[in-house]
Amino acid sequence: MLRSRILTALALAALLIAAILYAPAVITAVIFVSIVLIGAWEWSAFLSVGLVGRALYVLAIAAAVPVLWYVTLDAAYFELAMELALSWWLIALAWIIWAPQRGGRIAAGLAGALALLPTLIALVRIDGNWYQGPEWTLFILALAFAADTGAFFAGRHFGRVPLAPRVSPNKTWEGVIGGMLLALAVAAVGVGWFGAPALSFLCLCLAAAGFSVIGDLSESLLKRQVHLKDSGRLFPGHGGMLDRIDSVTAATPVMALGLLWLQVGK
Repeated sequence: MLRSRILTALALAALLIAAILYAPAVITAVIFVSIVLIGAWEWSAFLSVGLVGRALYVLAIAAAVPVLWYVTLDAAYFELAMELALSWWLIALAWIIWAPQRGGRIAAGLAGALALLPTLIALVRIDGNWYQGPEWTLFILALAFAADTGAFFAGRHFGRVPLAPRVSPNKTWEGVIGGMLLALAVAAVGVGWFGAPALSFLCLCLAAAGFSVIGDLSESLLKRQVHLKDSGRLFPGHGGMLDRIDSVTAATPVMALGLLWLQVGK
């Protein structure tokens, strides 16, 4: 299981790096849209609505993409979209802490839109429009994946204290610490690579890594409500698409907004 997980992760990383750094921006955008729509299909399982309902949910997400893209062509509205996404993740944190057993189809559907759409818009716009855009895109993904990977291995070897037992019994505080440490190492590389202001940039990256945990737990909460272990079986040893991008959905808007505030990247 672990060997399969590592090999799959390496293969996916190689493909993603090649696509982001060497493919035209439009091809990368198509890849991101495809990833998000696959994620939307998996998310639709949380709604318990049947195949027709699931297909309609994916179509609704797909229809919202060009609308949100057009609206956020204005820089002020793009920043507002990221602020709204950040607000959603704070609400999600409250949901995880105080009411993890409560929810429903509408709440799950809105949660999916608020998780997937801002992330897609941020990644595509950063990749295609920002200075060093592909490098920033790759860095944001690497940061989220580092937090996820560090948490997995630290939790596996040192985990003792449960993080959110009502949501995901296997996640531990030791895992969170391991994830934050690996994310901090990636952030330190980013300081040198991008010439970013060290203290504020490291704090931003740690904040994004912290929010990535909320993204992970939010998906776990919804899977638990519908009695699913994984969101899908797309990747051997990893589960579905959502199981790979749940941390990215929360970390990306935080990083995008923080970079705008720090006036880094643009």
